[in-house]
Amino acid sequence: MHIQRVVLQNFRNISMVDVELTPGINVLYGENAQGKTNFLESIYFCATGRSHRSARDKDLVKTSEKEASARVFVASRHTVDEIKMQIGREGKSAAVNQLPIGKLGELYGHLTCVIFSPEDLALVKAGPQVRRRFVDMELCQLYPAYYHNLRMYYKVLKQRNNLLKDLFKNKKLLDTLILWDEQLVEYGVKIMAARERFVAQISSIAGKNQQNITGGRENLEIIYRNNVNIDSFFDKLAKYRETDIQRGATSVGIHKDDIEFRINNDDTRVFGSQGQQRTVALAVKLAEIELVRMEKGYSPVLLLDDVLSELDKNRQNYLLGSVDGLQAIITLTGAENAVGGYLRREDARIFGVENGTFTLQL
Repeated sequence: MHIQRVVLQNFRNISMVDVELTPGINVLYGENAQGKTNFLESIYFCATGRSHRSARDKDLVKTSEKEASARVFVASRHTVDEIKMQIGREGKSAAVNQLPIGKLGELYGHLTCVIFSPEDLALVKAGPQVRRRFVDMELCQLYPAYYHNLRMYYKVLKQRNNLLKDLFKNKKLLDTLILWDEQLVEYGVKIMAARERFVAQISSIAGKNQQNITGGRENLEIIYRNNVNIDSFFDKLAKYRETDIQRGATSVGIHKDDIEFRINNDDTRVFGSQGQQRTVALAVKLAEIELVRMEKGYSPVLLLDDVLSELDKNRQNYLLGSVDGLQAIITLTGAENAVGGYLRREDARIFGVENGTFTLQL
């Protein structure tokens, strides 16, 4: 799988670009705030229907414009699919091969991306919400059914929380709560099972990466810290029912899950150095690539957003040595020496980026 072409209009600071990419390494070079990250964001947006930077779709529309569009042409085996996202101030729409998509979950599978940005280096020390999002976004790309279960879970959770607020004033509605509990458990147990399997797979692959990067000095284990067990989910909801009514919110469930990174059996979030935490993030991102290959039978598109300048030489070399056999789109500011001979490869293409304009240089 690789992207042949990206066409953007009024996407953030980019008025209009039409860029043809190589299946190998594509380098976007320029100063900060010129449009390099916006380009990667548009690709991720076409793959998932979501921005990895903003919760508000309207932020993607160029200032003073009413709407924006992003199109990517994806080559996969013997076909080329066109994915188009249209973003307005009031909402968004998607189409594949000019056929409208009713649900954004139908986007998953047409383009699979792994994105690695400076924000991902904080995966270990950030809050649980960041780690849950990491797990959820990868699982949505791997298994479309997961997206459905996740969407339904949060829809039921919202309804349950609304009912809890009403129950505080009217206890006669208590019987209705059990119906929402049953649905919450129905979708929740499916999500827990998928997360447990995913974390076990990632832990195995990332653990090998960690050993390779550190010369065998560090053993990495990733542990799924589920908030509630599958077998006791319903009972635990009942146990905290009065507490939930008082708070007007659901205390237990998969929306409270977390994952833990342990190096040599120590919690990396608490005891790990900054270098160790960054190595873990790198090991995990590379594990994502391998897991996609295992589950899908093809390589994802790798998006590297200015992470080379954040990594030391050893980690840079390990990362760049792992891009063979897949398409990589790399943004750089002043770290051109970091890629060395990779920029002189026959499968490399370099674009200069300035004020939203992309110029092919090599």
